[in-house]
Amino acid sequence: MHQPPPATPDPARPPSVAPERSLTTGTLVSAAFLVILAAAAFYWSNILLLFFASILIAIALRAGAQGIRRLVGLNVKIGVVVVLLLVVLALVGAGFLAGPAISDQFNELIDSLPEAWEGLNDWLAGTVPGDAIQSQLENAPDLEEGAGQMAERLPDIFGTIAGIVNMIVGSLFSIFLMLIVALYVAVEAETYRDGTLALVPPRHRGRAAEVMDEVTVKLGKWMGGQALDMLAVAVMAGIGLWALGVPLAFLLAVIAGLTNIVPIVGPFISGAIAVLFAFSQGFELAWQVALLFVVIQLIDGEIILPLIQRYAVRLPPALTVLAIMALSSLFGFIGVLLATPLLVVLIVLIRRIYVEDVLGDRADAGDNP
Repeated sequence: MHQPPPATPDPARPPSVAPERSLTTGTLVSAAFLVILAAAAFYWSNILLLFFASILIAIALRAGAQGIRRLVGLNVKIGVVVVLLLVVLALVGAGFLAGPAISDQFNELIDSLPEAWEGLNDWLAGTVPGDAIQSQLENAPDLEEGAGQMAERLPDIFGTIAGIVNMIVGSLFSIFLMLIVALYVAVEAETYRDGTLALVPPRHRGRAAEVMDEVTVKLGKWMGGQALDMLAVAVMAGIGLWALGVPLAFLLAVIAGLTNIVPIVGPFISGAIAVLFAFSQGFELAWQVALLFVVIQLIDGEIILPLIQRYAVRLPPALTVLAIMALSSLFGFIGVLLATPLLVVLIVLIRRIYVEDVLGDRADAGDNP
């Protein structure tokens, strides 16, 4: 059978090119959904941060409940309630036992403020900063003029006080709701975990479960390590301040332990407070307290933290500082408190999802973020 000759291309017509893949409606809808989701997350960021704090508390409660189950075989859900009751009883008992002493030391702390300030002024006398401050005080308005200005500003002062009261009441209410949410999450952890995994496509649920479990473990280790570190710093500060004869040693040690939850920034704050009140006893004691806190941070950074990080988590200091700066500028004090655990979550997600799953690089997968 005769075959027709192959068609010759028309030189006037350019060769056909496969059309480029255009954006589909589904792609546009998905992109729009992600943008809306990101905007909503930023708009409700404070609520999401409180929910994240609730998750941290829930992890701590559940870890305690699992420890009780290993010891006495108690159900985890009942163990969560038991742990919460034990914590409440411990706080109430500590309040009854140490409350009067803490109250006396706090009153003494307030009473010693003028003396501490006077000691600081005496030390600054003759220095360049001290001369500048003294010059500003000399140029300040007299008492009568200052009283008139104060009377004019009374409405603003009362408005500020009302705002502070509203902020305190709102913060206490938020803390109460946060504890309630933490209790529910701790008791029904499997329900919320399965509900979250249901939002993931079925083919990715196994991997999502692995990542979620790792995030939970890392956050639990971080909280355990942080608690040990805070306790160690408080004990060292208490012993050192007591040995130096610093007044309010117990209260200042508690402040040192609590502020140590914020890396790098917290120790500086607690050290500055201790040095300020040491000025009430003289400059010599003040520099001894400053040296004490430097030694405490050296011991903490070179000995205690490396030991804790063997089983906890290891975070790059530069990233930690950057996270604290970024979240403090966006969300204030709560951002400072939650910057480090959020960094733990972010590092795990980047390593497991982006580095391992997207890039396919599993060579550097380690135990610590």
